[in-house]
Amino acid sequence: MLSPDVQLVLLVICFFLVATLYSSVGFGGGSSYLALLALFLPNFLEIKSVALLCNLVVVSSGTYLFYKEGLFNPKKFLPLVALSIPAAFYGATIKLSPAFFFISLGLILCLSGILLILQYFRPPESQTFSHDHSSKAADLTLGAVTGFVSGLVGIGGGILLSPVLHLIKWAEARTIAALASFFILVNSVAGLVGLVASGSFQVNPGLLFPLLLAVLLGGQLGTRWNLQLLPPKAIKGLTGFFVLIIGLKLVLDFS
Repeated sequence: MLSPDVQLVLLVICFFLVATLYSSVGFGGGSSYLALLALFLPNFLEIKSVALLCNLVVVSSGTYLFYKEGLFNPKKFLPLVALSIPAAFYGATIKLSPAFFFISLGLILCLSGILLILQYFRPPESQTFSHDHSSKAADLTLGAVTGFVSGLVGIGGGILLSPVLHLIKWAEARTIAALASFFILVNSVAGLVGLVASGSFQVNPGLLFPLLLAVLLGGQLGTRWNLQLLPPKAIKGLTGFFVLIIGLKLVLDFS
């Protein structure tokens, strides 16, 4: 049995690595934070609260950096986030049993992982994107459904939304990464408010602050990789494999 200090060090290192990887493709990492915390924490409510706060820290800085690069377009993004915010809030107020929560999360991660891996094997994107021809009703519906599911399981939702947008060629890769970051930001806030409103918000400051620092540093590094160094396609393939493995593990462990 590892000592509490060793456990904390391992969590800090893992959270830093997850934040670096996920933020490089516009995600917050909430799904993996949940899985990692489940290995060390017995308090289910604390797991969900800490994961959402870490998510928020990563995508807050990421959204700012994407905005500075001119990739943030509120007019394009608004239809996808308008209904996702109240939907995420409502989803977060619904109380699930731990087993049902982790099985649901595992299934969602499996689906997201498969979609991300499929993107890796697709031919290079053409310069023809569907956003200008897509209906606002479709964007509103997609945002609402994704927001509700993300609030229900405690993730920001970008890892669900981003693969779908890539498959329908909604926009080029970095614009979708910027949208995913912003989508996670607003829905993580809505989810946290929902937890507070339902009396389910619980944190331990001694654990929370080192993890927040780790994901802040990892998020800054990962976002800069996305904008300057690493090919998004390779990162998505690696992220998809990682997410799929975590999803399968959660389903098998709790079913």
